[in-house]
Amino acid sequence: MSASLIASVLVLAACADRDPKDDAEATSEAVVRTVERRAQTLTIEQPGRLAAYRSADVRARAGGVVIERRYQEGQTVAKGDVLFRIDPQPLSAALDAARGALAKAQAEHDSARDKVERYRGLLDARAISAREDAESRSDEARARAEVLAARADVRKAELNLGYTSVVSPIAGRVRRAEVTEGALVGLDAATLLTRVEQIDPIYVNFSQPAAEVYAMTRDLRAGKLQHGDVSAAPQVHVTLPDGREYTLPGKLLFTDLAVDPGTDTIAMRAVLPNPDGVLLPGAFVQVRVQGAVNPNIVRVPREALTRTANGAVVRVVDAQGTVRDTKVHADTIDGRDWLVTEGLAGGERVIVQNVAQFSDGMHVKVKAEASDSADTTAMRATSRDAKPQDNGGPVEPARAGPASHAETQ
Repeated sequence: MSASLIASVLVLAACADRDPKDDAEATSEAVVRTVERRAQTLTIEQPGRLAAYRSADVRARAGGVVIERRYQEGQTVAKGDVLFRIDPQPLSAALDAARGALAKAQAEHDSARDKVERYRGLLDARAISAREDAESRSDEARARAEVLAARADVRKAELNLGYTSVVSPIAGRVRRAEVTEGALVGLDAATLLTRVEQIDPIYVNFSQPAAEVYAMTRDLRAGKLQHGDVSAAPQVHVTLPDGREYTLPGKLLFTDLAVDPGTDTIAMRAVLPNPDGVLLPGAFVQVRVQGAVNPNIVRVPREALTRTANGAVVRVVDAQGTVRDTKVHADTIDGRDWLVTEGLAGGERVIVQNVAQFSDGMHVKVKAEASDSADTTAMRATSRDAKPQDNGGPVEPARAGPASHAETQ
């Protein structure tokens, strides 16, 4: 026999002697999870900027020289607290002059009124002409008008003198001073002295792309999405610039009714409690807003979903143990899971480990079924452990009680 013939005979003999159990043992094993359909509250994630709840520019309303600053920069003040004092002496002298002018006008009015009274009797006796009587009445009216103008000048001088004590128009924290003692302020314009900001509560301003708003509105009308609790404003959570989450939730206050033509977005505003001043105006944060509810969400682990040129795919094991590539629609990640909105009805067995080792039509054996809750918990624990150590835990204010009396004025 030739060598090739002998080799062929040996191969055929080996195939005839192989046990069918060996073929079963050679079948690949797949770890799967039976997914479930459930309702899921969708979230909107957008960058935002913090802004003071109320902000007031403190300006000099009277001209003069600043002689005293009566607060510490960064101090919390109440409404009406004196912040600066302007030299009152020139304005006090102006008030004295206005009062003198009022006294003079009052005396002239008294004289004109007495003349009118005397002329009334003389006119009846035909001792004076009607023209003289009319002139006396005109003089009295003119003197009365001068009294009113003088009184207005006195009131104005009193106001200017009062403006020499510059007070806080709102309760809040005072920022740095823009002037020092000795500065000449308030002559040509109302000079900016400082700013006062109320930051408990505090606003966060952000925007949502108009296309997303339109898509959500369309899905709500079509019944794909459902409104959440309509009796309460949607909750808002923020993540600080250092990656830590602020523990006190806020609520959505305002959604604009127009699209910004420059950015093609819709402006939104939320309000957050800030009892200890952890949140500072001007800071950038990540905003998460609870939106509509999708009643047909299927959660699958990140590792279970692959993306190809044709879209997102998960590999499902059917009842016969055959792998089937299933196209799905998943645009949102929540924790370690993709939120699948189309393609899965619930009850499918999805391969969750080593997905790349399997292909469509391949026959597999289910080795073990991963628990939904246990697997998700383990993945989220892994995600927490992977965070940088210097980020720390969530930012939680030390005081959760109401704001001080000064902050609520």
